Amino acid sequence: MTINAPASRPQTGRSTITTATQGSSLVDVIERVLDKGIVIAGDISVSVGSTELLSIRIRLIISSVDKAREIGINWWESDPYLSSRTSELLEANQQLQARLESLEAELKALRSAEPST
Repeated sequence: MTINAPASRPQTGRSTITTATQGSSLVDVIERVLDKGIVIAGDISVSVGSTELLSIRIRLIISSVDKAREIGINWWESDPYLSSRTSELLEANQQLQARLESLEAELKALRSAEPST
């Protein structure tokens, strides 16, 4: 049994136009979401009778870093736990706390050594 492959069509120079009915690849969808951004918001409430036991507000924003900065969201830039300098900042913080404790102890000793008037 012989199966002949269909002959390829000659190129006519026309480009294809993507329409809403054509499928999009996952990469295309992710690119669009990161370019434009997406917001998902919702409220969840758990009640028994007329007593509300739990209320949860969910706000989720998915966007590229550039788009987030454009709309004024940049909290990760100042968060020390997301910084590559986390260990450096924690060590500096510990040193400052030790110095502060030393100075407070010295001040307390000076105050107790002063003559009462």
